[in-house]
Amino acid sequence: MNSHRRQVLACGALSVAALVCGTPVRAQATYPDRPVHVSLGFSAGSGADILARYYAHQLELLSKQPWIMDNKPGATGNIAVRYVARSEPDGYNVLFVANSNMAGSRYLFKDVPFDSLADFKPIASFAQIAFVLVVAPNSPINSIQELVAKLKAKKDNIAGYTNQTAQLSTELFKQISGAPARAVGYKTAADAMKDITDGTLDFMVLDGTFAAGQVRQGMLKALAVTTAMRSPTFPDTPTMQEAGVAGFEFSPWWAVYVPAKTPQAIADKLEAWMHEIARMPETPKFLETVGSIVNDDTARQADARLRAELPKWEALVKAAGIELQ
Repeated sequence: MNSHRRQVLACGALSVAALVCGTPVRAQATYPDRPVHVSLGFSAGSGADILARYYAHQLELLSKQPWIMDNKPGATGNIAVRYVARSEPDGYNVLFVANSNMAGSRYLFKDVPFDSLADFKPIASFAQIAFVLVVAPNSPINSIQELVAKLKAKKDNIAGYTNQTAQLSTELFKQISGAPARAVGYKTAADAMKDITDGTLDFMVLDGTFAAGQVRQGMLKALAVTTAMRSPTFPDTPTMQEAGVAGFEFSPWWAVYVPAKTPQAIADKLEAWMHEIARMPETPKFLETVGSIVNDDTARQADARLRAELPKWEALVKAAGIELQ
């Protein structure tokens, strides 16, 4: 074979390699070049939705592409998680999700349609949420002690919940305080509002991102927060421990994930944007209005946070005596 023919073949091989290998490289370098979809397991207008839309808007500004919120409520958020787990790993389907889904679902449900460790690549955890125990605004109950006394004095008490964190918080409260109540699930917090405000529900543990506005407007009365320290959003509301529920602490958090096989270059770009948002001065100000504080975990730290949560959730679910659904 003469040198000219070898040169032609070599150039052809390089051209094929560029076509085969170069396209995904270029795609990663220009990512995103079309709208990105954010899957969220809660309805529009929910606390989770309010939180997620703030970050989606900031990501739009940084990426110069639309970020479209795909609300997929149902199965306490697991429908959205399953959807992203099965999506193309190209960075255009992103999951905003709570630790209750990623750490708690495997201990609360018999058949979980995803593996939170194997099916996802963490990007960053970005917010820590205070959940809050609330009663009707016109309720004569003004403290946890008064609530426990009322629950123990009557039959057929009812509590509401909309997600795994609220469910587990309710069961732990019942177990530690000895206050009887039947827990009833609602698809969304908005669906439960009529029942909590008219007294059908004796109490409810709500996501602070939703409850903050309702409490400020006098639509709900807050009795205690679930976190170890008082929330800056609810400065006058005691923690469960301060209110006499010994050993009670629950600090939910939110994170961003993509399908496990998403190219690392895309994951790195997303992570950098999340860190940039965390460090914007307006971010902690916004989060304070919705019962949250900033987390600024790296992808590695977010992964470690999730792995540390798994045994905690397993122990808490067992301690609360929750049966698999």
